[in-house]
Amino acid sequence: MDAAELARIAALEMQTHGLQPDFGPDVLREVRASADHLAAQGLERGADIRDLRQRLWFSIDNDDTQDLDQLSWAEEQPDGQVLLAVAVADVDAMVRQDGAVDAHAAVNTTSVYTAAGVFPMLPTLLSNDLTSLHEGRERLAVVVEMRIAADGSVSSSQLYRAAVSNQAKLAYNSVAAWLEGEAAAPAAVAVNPALQTQLQLHDRIARSLRNWRTRRGALNVMTAQARPVFVDGQLVDLRADRKNRAKDLIADLMIAANGTTARYLAEHGQPSLRRVLQEPKRWDRLVKLAAEHGTSLPPAPDALALDQFLTARRQAAPAEFEELSLSVVKLLGSGAYAAAAAGAPATGHFGLAVNDYAHSTAPNRRYVDLVTQRLIKASLAQQPPPYTIDQLTVIAQQCTTQEDSASTVERRVLKAAAAYLLHDRIGEDFDAVVTGVTPKGTFVRIVSPLVEGRVERGFEGLDVGDTLRVKLRSVDVDQRFIDFERA
Repeated sequence: MDAAELARIAALEMQTHGLQPDFGPDVLREVRASADHLAAQGLERGADIRDLRQRLWFSIDNDDTQDLDQLSWAEEQPDGQVLLAVAVADVDAMVRQDGAVDAHAAVNTTSVYTAAGVFPMLPTLLSNDLTSLHEGRERLAVVVEMRIAADGSVSSSQLYRAAVSNQAKLAYNSVAAWLEGEAAAPAAVAVNPALQTQLQLHDRIARSLRNWRTRRGALNVMTAQARPVFVDGQLVDLRADRKNRAKDLIADLMIAANGTTARYLAEHGQPSLRRVLQEPKRWDRLVKLAAEHGTSLPPAPDALALDQFLTARRQAAPAEFEELSLSVVKLLGSGAYAAAAAGAPATGHFGLAVNDYAHSTAPNRRYVDLVTQRLIKASLAQQPPPYTIDQLTVIAQQCTTQEDSASTVERRVLKAAAAYLLHDRIGEDFDAVVTGVTPKGTFVRIVSPLVEGRVERGFEGLDVGDTLRVKLRSVDVDQRFIDFERA
């Protein structure tokens, strides 16, 4: 299967599940007009926009990422605290509310990351160029500035607008290998002692933030995503793309920034969109899963107890921890978006152990983040909210629905790719872990290639987290089927 055929399958899946794979001519015209205006007028200037271009901002993302949403910078303070700043691309400055680009983004609500490639929420002239925080480019940003205490808590914060410039575009894998002492520093880091200090300080801050959340029950899991491998344009494998120290570092910083953003909006009497993960409905299965490993969990959902179990298993059986993590993630269920009126009680996120959480750090990739950015900028300008609570409720429902649709598309394109890779392996046995038991069937995941399929025979009595041997029974690229039977 070549890349073009997989892209055709992905576009078809997008359309089938209510997502728009292409941008209409009105969207492209508006983008071009915005680009022409920027070329003629330059970046917006105002008394409320701080000039922070000389700070040593840097980004860490995948090697091939072009839609860079955030930069960071940190500085130790005389009182022992650390000043941490996260600069988020000011996408709203280039995407007019209720314009053609905004309307397209409001339909899809997210970039869709398939095995065939990315279907961006915004046209690439924006997301990969004009609103991306590329190295050496002057950009507008919304900055979330936090003072981090020695215990990892955010002691104070402020939000403001600024002009910034990315001084170094770094990649997860090379930074992680250097932090772990497994490889030399990336070229940009090796020649810049100040950047080395920044990365080491960031690593320390991230661990401090994570430890603070862990003490309150944040779950530390290890999962992998499948990434396609093409050779000369032909799909040859789906390999695991695992978490590492640099990915955890950025995730910890973004969690802190998102929590700070939610609290800022609440403290300033603004409505908001929150990311919510309720207590798991299948806690009983998590209790049984822990009991199978000799651990007792309380009868009622308890994030701290669950994380203590996970930590113990990671130390006792590191080779099996990824499978256990996958089972726990599946049993926790999916998060959702919810509108919160000004002054509404905080809604929690079970997996992150935070009470206030608003997605805000990826406005190039998620519509909810763009909406949140508009709410922040209105508050900074002391203007009325740009959305009513009823409008935010509709947006929250749409974003939740389309996020689920995007996940379905990503999963079905991955199955089409895996079915192609497995078509000559009918009858082979694989190690598998049960990832889902639903009215639609029992599903398992195998490792090579990294993909899920349905168990057609011998599924009786299986539940999420069980491990077993399965035999590949049949595949169908067109129908996106991968079927197994119990070996």
